[in-house]
Amino acid sequence: MKHILVLGAGRSSSALITYLAQYCHTHGHRLTVGDAQRALVQERATPPAEAIAFDIHDPASEEVLRTAHVVISLLPAFLHPMVARLCLKHGIHLLTASYVSDEIKAMHAEAARQGLLFLNECGLDPGLDHLSAMQLIHGIQKKGGTVFSFESFTGGLIAPTTDPDNPWRYKFTWNPRNVVLAGQGTARFLQQGRFKYIPYQQLFQRTVPVTIPGYGNFEGYANRDSLKYQTVYGLTQVDTLLRGTLRNEGYCAAWNVLVQLGCCDDTYLLEHTRSMTPADFIQSFLPGEGAVERLLCHHLGLAPEGGELARLRWSGFFGQEPIGLPEGTPARLTEHILNTRWQLQPHDKDLVVMWHRVRYRLEDAVCTVNAYLTAEGENADRTAMAKTVGLPLAMAARLLLENKLHARGVIIPVTAEYYDPILRELQLFGIALHEQEG
Repeated sequence: MKHILVLGAGRSSSALITYLAQYCHTHGHRLTVGDAQRALVQERATPPAEAIAFDIHDPASEEVLRTAHVVISLLPAFLHPMVARLCLKHGIHLLTASYVSDEIKAMHAEAARQGLLFLNECGLDPGLDHLSAMQLIHGIQKKGGTVFSFESFTGGLIAPTTDPDNPWRYKFTWNPRNVVLAGQGTARFLQQGRFKYIPYQQLFQRTVPVTIPGYGNFEGYANRDSLKYQTVYGLTQVDTLLRGTLRNEGYCAAWNVLVQLGCCDDTYLLEHTRSMTPADFIQSFLPGEGAVERLLCHHLGLAPEGGELARLRWSGFFGQEPIGLPEGTPARLTEHILNTRWQLQPHDKDLVVMWHRVRYRLEDAVCTVNAYLTAEGENADRTAMAKTVGLPLAMAARLLLENKLHARGVIIPVTAEYYDPILRELQLFGIALHEQEG
């Protein structure tokens, strides 16, 4: 009997826990789910999963961790190194959906020496994007094609039938704080043989149009660093490499208003936030006095009846009721205001959209393949985000327990031993990549 320990029972955990509970029941393994919020973990961890209170900062929690064969960490990413050190200490495999940090990367040699798998980036983005991209790229290479351009965008949105009056076509389907802080820093990518850089202040003004059959038109903005995957993907000879985030049309222009004002800054505290209204909040970033909407239009050159103001107005940014927070950074207040309208309601359905465009040469021809994947959630708990983040990670845990994963050390899932079985099994859950040549 093997013991799987899942740390974290947040919004992305439901599909993973359900999958592993069924697997452990069938195969006689033990499953434990731990979270600092005991009520939350008791709600998520249905039998045969055992629900426990778990705090990584509590030394007593180490006694639970040391009994595990595999630890799956869904904790905030900054806690992963602490979990990883304990896994190294006790000889335990570790799986996460988060980006590989420098601290985790430095553990590669020791994890490999102990015969441990420290698998990272095995969720949605990163994760399912790697799996689908590498299957696509390797398939082209096997038939003799040479890839010279790769573009990829992924987004967590809301389904077309959900909240039809929402002009953003967006709600929080993952950590709201990460949404507000998304894109900060400088985006780096390769375009037609030239290195390109987009500072945060320009990021939401420079978008790429994307069309998904059955869902319409979207826009993508660049992720922070596309170049770090050039070697990982085996694309050192390409002249274009761009990875980014997908949003519905109009989102980026409206979000850019908040960026230009400074509403997403998380580096300092505002004064008198308890009595501040949303309108006061926006006013505090504008020169002069007067009606906040008029000042905003004048300052940023916006049309009074344009989509940007309509989205901000719908979200409550010009409201007159006190925000009520005792303190907060601009980013914290922005998150608080948005959460009133962007929180998923019980029957809301989310939508995950992923799109790859690969250009390649085959003999004397230049070819293009567009590949897309979509998944809709069932409700606010059984979301598409939870499925596409949790299922690849859960399936990787199963493969590890069945001795079907052989590489050791700090790994991300870019090889056939990951993408073949995981993408094949995901089709059983209605999650599949569709390819179109042309």
